[in-house]
Amino acid sequence: MNKSTLIVLVSIFLMAFDNRAFFSNITEVYPLNLDNAAFLISVAVVFGAALIMILALACYRYTTKPVLITILMLSSFAAYFMDSYNTVIDTDMLRNVVQTNVSEASDLMSGTLAMYVILLGILPSLFVYRAQLTTGSVRRDILSTVKLASISLGVGVLTIVIFSNFYASFIREHKILRYYANPSFYLVSIFKFAGSAIESSSLPFTMIAQDAKAAPPERPRELIIMVVGETARADRFSLNGYERETNPELAKDDVISFSDFWSCGTSTAVSVPCMFSVYGQSDYDQKKAESTENVLDILARTGVNVLWLDNNSDSKGVADRITYLDFKTPENNPECNDEECRDTGMLTDLQEYIDAHPKGDILIVLHQMGNHGPAYYKRYPKAFEKYTPVCQTNQLEDCSKETINNAYDNAILYTDFFLSKVIDVLRRNTAEFETGLFYLSDHGESLGEFDMYLHGLPLFIAPEAQRHVPVVMWFSDNFSGVNDKALRAGKDRTMNQDWVFHTLLGLFDVRTDVYKPNLDILNISGPVKQG
Repeated sequence: MNKSTLIVLVSIFLMAFDNRAFFSNITEVYPLNLDNAAFLISVAVVFGAALIMILALACYRYTTKPVLITILMLSSFAAYFMDSYNTVIDTDMLRNVVQTNVSEASDLMSGTLAMYVILLGILPSLFVYRAQLTTGSVRRDILSTVKLASISLGVGVLTIVIFSNFYASFIREHKILRYYANPSFYLVSIFKFAGSAIESSSLPFTMIAQDAKAAPPERPRELIIMVVGETARADRFSLNGYERETNPELAKDDVISFSDFWSCGTSTAVSVPCMFSVYGQSDYDQKKAESTENVLDILARTGVNVLWLDNNSDSKGVADRITYLDFKTPENNPECNDEECRDTGMLTDLQEYIDAHPKGDILIVLHQMGNHGPAYYKRYPKAFEKYTPVCQTNQLEDCSKETINNAYDNAILYTDFFLSKVIDVLRRNTAEFETGLFYLSDHGESLGEFDMYLHGLPLFIAPEAQRHVPVVMWFSDNFSGVNDKALRAGKDRTMNQDWVFHTLLGLFDVRTDVYKPNLDILNISGPVKQG
């Protein structure tokens, strides 16, 4: 066969078998009935024409087979995750993929994924590989490409014109549907991601808050442990009214739980660097964040001893210039088994670190594994399996909502236990320090609501479950400068991760023109949100 025929066949295959999520989302907006039938057929025609045009322009002579095989393989993976979790492959999701580790990746492996890859990736790729393509001159190949692309463009444009009334609404009001187009959307995302990475690497590094002044030396020393949680939802904390008792230990510690707190992003790769960045959610940009100092840099520069312990994938660049230890390895974490390294392992040598720093304030950041999905059942020891039965697979679509919730809530229970142990460490040091705990999750999680699972949807369309996060504070009785009554009165005030940067500066009494008192949680006052 000739190249054009092979491109058309692959395009039809991709449209027909790799786009269940795309057409499923479209039929939710335009139900399959007689009134919409012609339009829905036109969508398939336009989409198929677009794929043919994209592949025609991407394939040139001897690159044809490698390009088609690569797209078939990538699209099989994309189809699995979009079909199974109703997620989309945008630049943030690609950043998650690039920054994931072997442990996280293994949690996503499944028999269903293998079937997708075999049926939608390997088998059609073998067909492409074995196809005998006719070859001609360079001129003939270029003319063939131009002809195929032109015909495809013409068919697509003509179809849109014929159904212009439908497409005017479709394009204007339902832009999100294009996010599910496989492979066109992830191909655009790949180019954007690559361009962003190249641009970031060329940006000069910027220091901020160069006027920052350390706390007065006569002030008592402070020891703050900040816990960056993973994938925890605010509505699953009994401290915030959840009917299950998922925070029995924290309730005993009389902590302050902030009930209306919202994340900067819906993935670790966005939320973690964003919360430590001077740029608020509205101004946040990955390129700017990577090339600019964060709040930990400022604190370290003013004399605070800053340590980052990580039981997650990594710090996403936040801890690049401070002391960092990886606790995903048995060499550092004494509480590792064949499947998991426990968050509590990060507490083993904390006292040794504290004792080794007899001068200056101390900030220790603990980056949890927390509730990282989809294998929630792995995130806690068996002793914390209070709610049963539990979903014991990473294929959440095969589990009932009850078993998913049970496994997820058990992991929240373990986080509650972990945080209570952090408070125990702080209590043991109150003779030498004013001590405090600052816990917040990086983002939330979808657990099957609206047929969505996990997280990572673009922020503007992400459901509340992926953005509404738990935040908890605890301070020792000797901690000066904390108005406990005002904090409790303002605990239901609407806040977001923009407040983290300025709260950390405020906790350590670092004064700089960059600091905004109105975004410091310790300064909250005024009317509380009603209802």
